[in-house]
Amino acid sequence: MASKLFHDNRPNWPKRAVVTAGMPYGNKDLHFGHVGGVFIPADFFARFLRDRLGRENVIFVSGTDCYGSPIMESYRKLHDEQGYERNISDYVQENHDRQMSTLEAYEVSCDLYAGSALPPAVHVHEEVTDEILHRLQEMGVLHKLTTKQFFDPEAGQFLNGRQVLGRCPIQGCKSEKAYADECDLGHQFEPEELIAPVSALTGKTPELRPVDNLYFDLPAFLDYLKEYTEALKQNETVRPVVIQTMEEWLGEPQLYIQNKFREAFDAVEDQLPAHTVIEPEGNKSSFTVVFPSWRERDAAHEVLGAGGVRFRSGKALVPFRITGNIEWGVPVDDSCGCSGLTCWVWPESLWAPVSFTRTVLARDAERQGKIGCDEKDTELLEAPCADAAPLMESAWGHTALDWRDWWCSPDAHAYQFIGQDNIYFYGVAQTALWQALNWNMQQSTLVANYHVLYMGKKASSSSKTPPPPASELLSHYDAEQLRAHFLSLGLGDKPVSFSPKAYDLRETGKNADGSPLLARDDKRVIDPVLKEGTLLTGVFNRLARSCFYGVAAKEGDKSAVRTGCIPAGEPGTEAAESAEQAILAFEDAMHRFEFHRALSVCDAFLRGANKRWSDASKAAKAIQEKNQETGDELMRQALVDAYHELRVATVLMHGIVPRGCELICEYFDMDPNAFFSWEHIFDTTDELIQALGEKPGEHAVKVLPPRFDFFSY
Repeated sequence: MASKLFHDNRPNWPKRAVVTAGMPYGNKDLHFGHVGGVFIPADFFARFLRDRLGRENVIFVSGTDCYGSPIMESYRKLHDEQGYERNISDYVQENHDRQMSTLEAYEVSCDLYAGSALPPAVHVHEEVTDEILHRLQEMGVLHKLTTKQFFDPEAGQFLNGRQVLGRCPIQGCKSEKAYADECDLGHQFEPEELIAPVSALTGKTPELRPVDNLYFDLPAFLDYLKEYTEALKQNETVRPVVIQTMEEWLGEPQLYIQNKFREAFDAVEDQLPAHTVIEPEGNKSSFTVVFPSWRERDAAHEVLGAGGVRFRSGKALVPFRITGNIEWGVPVDDSCGCSGLTCWVWPESLWAPVSFTRTVLARDAERQGKIGCDEKDTELLEAPCADAAPLMESAWGHTALDWRDWWCSPDAHAYQFIGQDNIYFYGVAQTALWQALNWNMQQSTLVANYHVLYMGKKASSSSKTPPPPASELLSHYDAEQLRAHFLSLGLGDKPVSFSPKAYDLRETGKNADGSPLLARDDKRVIDPVLKEGTLLTGVFNRLARSCFYGVAAKEGDKSAVRTGCIPAGEPGTEAAESAEQAILAFEDAMHRFEFHRALSVCDAFLRGANKRWSDASKAAKAIQEKNQETGDELMRQALVDAYHELRVATVLMHGIVPRGCELICEYFDMDPNAFFSWEHIFDTTDELIQALGEKPGEHAVKVLPPRFDFFSY
């Protein structure tokens, strides 16, 4: 039996909160991993915080990552090979619109789903980028470095990151493909380290030519990052995968060389900068060369290459590239030290949520005619409020209009939902950047999820059974079924398979005509996606219907409870304690980002409440047949308990299945702001009705039509 929870041990929450969801690239529709692994968990948490802190104290932003070489390359292929006639901005806008439409269909409630290159946030984002780069330069951590970039002589042009293909040089990496300076698993490396590079334009081996770019001095923050990561170990809400991944990047710079190159290495070792050789242990096939810093390690590349020594790099901090020379990007002011450059997509995507927050606040200020946000941000809004791109039109104003009150105040906190592949950028690079700015930027809590597998394997569009787009899933399942199922997977603990029966092509037998019987058509095969949906259509739906039908006037029924109003009275001890424990357990699970446990708490609570109603109502009806007055009193108490538990369950489930819960609130006929507010979560129904200015026992609910379903799939 679970131990009893107490009010004294409730978690602390910030005064204001920003919630972000990792930004998908602007060259594709959303796949189910985007939605199920990032956006639905982020939306669940944002909706919970709105109820818990007050919706005016929460900002939920995300958007399309509009820039970068992947988008340029996708656009080039579409334009050159398929005759697409519009410009790249139009291409990104079209993808952005589809992404936003998908999120709306899944009931994701961003205050703003923006685009880094699109109205209304584009010019605010350019201003934020300019402010940050000049601040980094002012703080002495932005430097010009000459590095090498791939050039295709036959095509006569420098190649962007996605126009070069090769093999990842990072030791132990299992990536199936690597590009100019990163692999598809997120590992960073220098272009000269890429193994077997090939130009995507001509299929030839490209040359490396020197170029100037701006770099953030990430290695200078090694000690800070070590201390910060060590402190995270004391925070029980931080997922272990975040700490483990961050620590992987905080070691000494190393190169791994196979033993078969030992003779060649020995021949050039005296030409290497300062280093230490660690001999292989046991049956290891490689030895390790350790360097004092990234500078010595990078200087060794040319010596080893000239000596015919192949090597792989270990993870370590290196200068974090800020700029690139591709045309499609946020322009960088020449005063920063280089000319004709744009910002590399990864750094500007890290501060894009700040830009989007400033856009939301500027929109609020413009709409309400209030002063408090940066006036320049209001001027930079490219679209008027009516043409902005919110998913949830905010009819309220946020409590503070200065973005610093959301990102730089100890009273506020940012929660960033990401995939595990992006921990390096958000956990290492962003953490150091925020510290370097010296603006009192509060470090975010990273809620990193493992991969959502598809049919038990890593999802891949090139596989025999490619996963369906997120929008296509809605042809087979309701959004609330999918929301509940994705939240049940527990992706914070390990990779978990998403295996919808509608797409299951396994052969499970033979049809009458001898043709293969596929799992998707086999009535014996249970659809795992529907498991959580039965809680909604069965238990939750039944409890809600029972409450509203229980007080409705019924011909021939003389029961005193059939007044159309919620009966007055205190809930019984069992119902009250069950509700209180569910609230405390749910809040604790949300604080720890254990969303599958939060759903499990709701499941157990709803099933218990439904059983209590079933038992109590049956007993009351049996007594009513013998003694109307006594039976009515028992039925009144059963309804008092059921309404109390239904209201608590609806508040807890609100972030999981918002549409159905808001429909229940509609039939309670109460102000949703008060109904869902945690200010009243521990109140009895009588106390809530009194807070609304009414007398207990006289609050009429909305009449429920016959055979009505709150959850019908």
